[in-house]
Amino acid sequence: MPEANETLTILRLAPEQFRWEVGYSPGRPQILADWQQQTGALLVVNGGYFTPEFTATGLIIADGQASGASYVGFGGMVVVDGAGTAALRSLADQPYSSQETWSAAVQSFPLLVKPGGQLGFPADQESGQRARRTVIGQDVNGRILLIMAPRGGFTLHQLSAWLIASDLELDIALNLDGGPSTGLVLADPSLTIPAFSALPIVLLAYER
Repeated sequence: MPEANETLTILRLAPEQFRWEVGYSPGRPQILADWQQQTGALLVVNGGYFTPEFTATGLIIADGQASGASYVGFGGMVVVDGAGTAALRSLADQPYSSQETWSAAVQSFPLLVKPGGQLGFPADQESGQRARRTVIGQDVNGRILLIMAPRGGFTLHQLSAWLIASDLELDIALNLDGGPSTGLVLADPSLTIPAFSALPIVLLAYER
């Protein structure tokens, strides 16, 4: 079980009420507050993994422009269509094709909930490492959920098992970059979970 001092923050966003984008600034990371001020987004949350040179380790699409190479056979992907509606998918089940056209997308790993609400990270893959966690999920009604565990109380398997046992009705959930990257800024009502590092990749949500 997670450590007793963990506190979860969970945001549930209906697709008809919010428009999504991906912010990407390779080589020029910014703190979340600056991302929010520059974009005017209602919500800013950390994205996927990046290299020491602050470039995405997987495929990323921002403003319709794709860069990087897709993960193959593992992980998941958040895709955003031309209307700004976000959805999640498993890259093992639905590999990315360069023929696809998305307004925005970001990849990360591992899947914590596999499509259909199945356990995504089994105990036999567990390292036992606890860390701050950021999760993006989609429930059976198509709503996007952001789940923040900023105190480092969960291992990946524990979080995967907790998500499956919860009443969140998740169909799929993806682990985003955690540790010092975990962070969120909500403009209204005001809520900040500070990231401990500047970030080149963020997910942005705007009211429609």
